[in-house]
Amino acid sequence: MTEHTIGVDISKFHLDVFRLEDGAAQRFENSAAGFRALVKWLGGSQVARIVFESTGPYHKAFEAAFADRYPLVKVNPLQARRFAQAYGTRAKTDAVDAVDARMLARLGAAFDLEHLSPSSLEARVLRDLHVARAGLIKDRTRLRNRAQTQDLTILKRQTKARLVQFERQIVELDAEIATMIAAQESTARIREILCSMPGIGATTAAAMLTLLPEIGTLERKQVASLTGLAPVTRNPANGRDSHSSQADASLCAMPSNAICPRWQQYGSTRISKPSTVICAQQENQPRSQ
Repeated sequence: MTEHTIGVDISKFHLDVFRLEDGAAQRFENSAAGFRALVKWLGGSQVARIVFESTGPYHKAFEAAFADRYPLVKVNPLQARRFAQAYGTRAKTDAVDAVDARMLARLGAAFDLEHLSPSSLEARVLRDLHVARAGLIKDRTRLRNRAQTQDLTILKRQTKARLVQFERQIVELDAEIATMIAAQESTARIREILCSMPGIGATTAAAMLTLLPEIGTLERKQVASLTGLAPVTRNPANGRDSHSSQADASLCAMPSNAICPRWQQYGSTRISKPSTVICAQQENQPRSQ
């Protein structure tokens, strides 16, 4: 029996679906009724993979509905865009021919993309709580900045009341996140290990468990590559090989360079301005006869 590769372009209201093997295309609603219609359209055919882009809140319901039924492959939108450009497709959307869905199906077949294990309900809930908390933090920061320039009594009173509300909601979310993490033995143990490290508290540990659920199951090199901290070789135009570890970003993530003297030394010699000036002077010095 032929295994089908399905591409699904997800928008706010619709699902544009393309089946690669026979070129069949169909549009469904991005709703529970549309999901049932999609299952009926697929019928009893053998599905090798269903490829879709990560679209934030619009793909959440789709992923939750089909994760336990079909092999889903979620790809980075930039990866799909680069593949479409390499294929010679420049147009982004075509509702009739489902260009995006076709490109996604071709991407899955060309690279033989394998589906990943679906995330658990607890992991999805934790991510939603983390997103809600991050939104409250941004709103709180915005209000605090606004309060510094307000001079009307009524505005100050309203801003103060809203800040109190934000603080209460953040505390509630922190308690709910901590309860969910403690409810599972594996996540509770990982949080305990993370909190034992200098500079990492309960909030940072919860964020790491939410945004990096693979932690504790991967090798250290795999984690470094996944987080963008693995060494990457670059070949500049001048032909000389240079090595960049992308570790400059980690300097911003660390609470204090004093915790790790090696990082402090790295920061002062690798990215400080005097070192750059010295290198430029050495390169511009005339050669001795």
